[in-house]
Amino acid sequence: MKAVKLENYSVVGKKVKIGDQIGDLILVNDDLEKVKLSSFKQDYIVFNVIPSIDTGVCDYQTRQVNEELAAFENVLVITVSTDLPFAQSRWCGANGLPNILTLSDYLYLDFAKQFGVLIPEYRLLLRSMFILNNKREVVYAQYLEDVHNHPDYEALMKFAKKHFKTV
Repeated sequence: MKAVKLENYSVVGKKVKIGDQIGDLILVNDDLEKVKLSSFKQDYIVFNVIPSIDTGVCDYQTRQVNEELAAFENVLVITVSTDLPFAQSRWCGANGLPNILTLSDYLYLDFAKQFGVLIPEYRLLLRSMFILNNKREVVYAQYLEDVHNHPDYEALMKFAKKHFKTV
C-alpha cells in the first residue's frame, strides 16, 4: 500500500452542520452510471469519505467503517472518493470485498461541493465521515483537518450504538 504525503493543500466549500438538508447529489458507479442520493431508501446513509482508496489509511478506513457498521440494520455505508470507478472496483475485487459500495465523485464533484470537502490542488476529497437520516438531514459530521490521520472510529461507533438498531 502506497503512502502519499499531500502538502500545502486547501479545502474549498462550506462545511455542513448537523441538521443541514442535503440535496439530491449525483455520484458515479462502477459502470459509469449516475447514481442519485434519492435512489437509496435506507433509514441511514453513512458516507465514508476518503482521498484515494489505494493508500494505507484509506484502505484501513474503508475496511474498518464497513466492518464495524455491518452489525446494524437499515444502514448503508457508501465509500466516496474521486478515484475512477474502475480503480474502486479493482480495489474491492483485489481485496475480496465485493459487497463494499464505492461511488466516485470524479466527474461532477457534486458530493465535494455539497459537503465542502474538495481539495482543489489534487482534485481529491478531504477525509471525513457523514451520516444522513431518512429525511437526508446531516445527523453526524466528522471533518479531519489533516488527511493523513485516521478518523475517530470510536466516536462513529458511539453514535451508531446510540442511534442504529442491531441486526
